[in-house]
Amino acid sequence: MARLDRYILAQLLWVFGFFALVLVAVTWVNRAVRLFDQLIADGQPMLVFLEFTLLSLPMLIRTVLPIAAFVAAIYVTLSLLRSSELTVMRAAGLSPWRLARPVALFGLIVAVFLGALMHFLIPAARAQLAERQAEIAQNITSGLLQAGVFQHPGAGLTVFISDITPEGGLRGVYLSDHRSAAQRVDYTARSALIVPERTGPKLVMIDGFAQIYDRRTGRLFTTSFGDFTYDLGAFIGPAGRGRSVQELATRELIVPSAALLEETRATPAQLRYELALRLVDPLMALATALLGFAVLLASRFSRLGFWRPVLVAVVLLGLTQVLANALAGPALRAPDRAWLAALPLLAALAGVALILAQASRRRRVPTTGQEPGKEAAG
Repeated sequence: MARLDRYILAQLLWVFGFFALVLVAVTWVNRAVRLFDQLIADGQPMLVFLEFTLLSLPMLIRTVLPIAAFVAAIYVTLSLLRSSELTVMRAAGLSPWRLARPVALFGLIVAVFLGALMHFLIPAARAQLAERQAEIAQNITSGLLQAGVFQHPGAGLTVFISDITPEGGLRGVYLSDHRSAAQRVDYTARSALIVPERTGPKLVMIDGFAQIYDRRTGRLFTTSFGDFTYDLGAFIGPAGRGRSVQELATRELIVPSAALLEETRATPAQLRYELALRLVDPLMALATALLGFAVLLASRFSRLGFWRPVLVAVVLLGLTQVLANALAGPALRAPDRAWLAALPLLAALAGVALILAQASRRRRVPTTGQEPGKEAAG
């Protein structure tokens, strides 16, 4: 590796590390606050909160790294432009393609790290997180099976059980749902059962009575029922469910079996699209870094600074993401359309090639009026 490549690459890696750390920290704190409120409200200890935040960290890093690579490329290129280093390099005869080589190497380094995240760490972290959520859901469900105690499994929900039979049946059930600011609903039932399902536990109340109080009008409505099913999964979470597509290992996505499709309840198109994303998304770090570098390199000098090319680079990056979102729907409808996931990457790389080719065609204007190659008259 040439000294010039090492010089630019070192700057890119240092700046990338700084911005990645800052962006991950800010995003992590934002999510951790919401997770803390949710877990502590459910009565979970601090160790569970720390475990959940650590397990969600790989997904957060995967989101932040391409943005950090783009910001690092913009920052370093601006620094080289303001110090006239890029001007000197161009004057020394280095083409835009040659100057883009360390940026491409930097993008590939980030892409390798992202590939390791998407193929190994993220599926394992998602699987472990789902398993711990299911364990907590089972613990909360077991906590409901206490006679003579008012339980609060979620905000705005109160449950009371008079007696529990040896077979697990519930007698004398009272449930109050006062989450809504518009109304409050109180259920009483002679007996009930807690039925575990894929989407979460269900409370099946038998031979009961419901009172609905409208807070806006002050009116009370009553109704009786033979049986009524109340979804506790909205408060407790899913229990006994299969794995999601994001939890599957990459090798399982290559040739999915019928049992795997049944477990995940996903279509072959969803599995194929997830595999395509794991192959394509890491390379988006390469495309974003080159895009930021190429737009600034091809920009002309302006007394107003470089805010315009920076804005153009941000807009192009946004259009790439818009294209990816627009193609996600068609790609999820048929397995043979999974290749659409690669179009945003190819479009970004084609844009980079076009910008660098345009910058390479520019020629310096001679400083004297004489034609090149001719000697001045003596």
